[in-house]
Amino acid sequence: MNGRLERGVASLHPAYFALVMATGIVSIACHLLGIPVLDRALLWLNSVFFVVLWALTLTRVFLFPDRVAADLAHHARAVGFFTTVAGTCVTGTQWLIVAGNRSVAVYLWIAGIALWGAITYGVFTILTVLREKPPLADGINGGWLVSVVAAQSVSVLGSQLASGFGTAAPAVLFFSLAMWLGGGMLYIWIIALIFYRYTFFVLQPSDLAPPYWVNMGAVAISTLAGAMLVIAGGASPVIRELLPFVKGLTLMFWATATWWIPMLVILGLWRHVYQRFPLRYDPLYWGLVFPLGMYTACTIRLSQALDVPYLMPVPHVFVWIALAAWTTTFVGLVRSLARAD
Repeated sequence: MNGRLERGVASLHPAYFALVMATGIVSIACHLLGIPVLDRALLWLNSVFFVVLWALTLTRVFLFPDRVAADLAHHARAVGFFTTVAGTCVTGTQWLIVAGNRSVAVYLWIAGIALWGAITYGVFTILTVLREKPPLADGINGGWLVSVVAAQSVSVLGSQLASGFGTAAPAVLFFSLAMWLGGGMLYIWIIALIFYRYTFFVLQPSDLAPPYWVNMGAVAISTLAGAMLVIAGGASPVIRELLPFVKGLTLMFWATATWWIPMLVILGLWRHVYQRFPLRYDPLYWGLVFPLGMYTACTIRLSQALDVPYLMPVPHVFVWIALAAWTTTFVGLVRSLARAD
């Protein structure tokens, strides 16, 4: 193996599948808004990203198991493995919505469920039983909320696939509902710790890493998951009984995501303008692009689920912000790879 490639594989960040998450959701948002060409172009590009990242990840597991084990025992990096779950399910949703290919989507959903179970209970068990742990201010970050994104991505894809399972559709929707509720509860637990860290510990510019945008992205995908349950809920007696609750909680998630946006913009200006923290490419910036695309997609689906068409101007503006963020980050990735050569 080439020396530079070997070093790159050895140091591959567990959260790099955020690239797949970001590209997939921006493609889906473009498709939902009827933006031609871009949705398909991003589908094929993302399929390449997906295959390449899985190849690099599996190579890393086999060639550098000590590095992988160290990541699994690291509070800040271990949660990055949840991006493999979300990346797999977002890619499945992309193939279902943009390409209309249900078969690929089903296989990716099954893989996503298996990954979710292994990574959720594997990562949280390891971090729970560690004998040496960092203080809260060092160990917690917005990346922890990717665990919420992972659960909700399984729910989103399941709700959209349910109708194709015939008589098993109510069971699939019940599973998707349980994943949505469990993911929502996980958000409440983790965001309480993050908010506590924000307000009661000194925050350095270096602490405000891009994954803090997942504060918003996790409730944005929770909104999308809730909206898809509402839209598909006619096939589920349980969801029909709970429909007012599901709609209310979905709206609460969207309102929370909306609340986070100005706060995160202000903190970003504090970091890069007031504190003059350098702005340079970091793979974690894909964790900023994903929430922007997800907010676009979730607002579209919320508008449909609750029959509130007056929300539609929001995604028509936000999709261009997401595309600009994706393009800027992609240029940073290309330049980073060029410098590495």
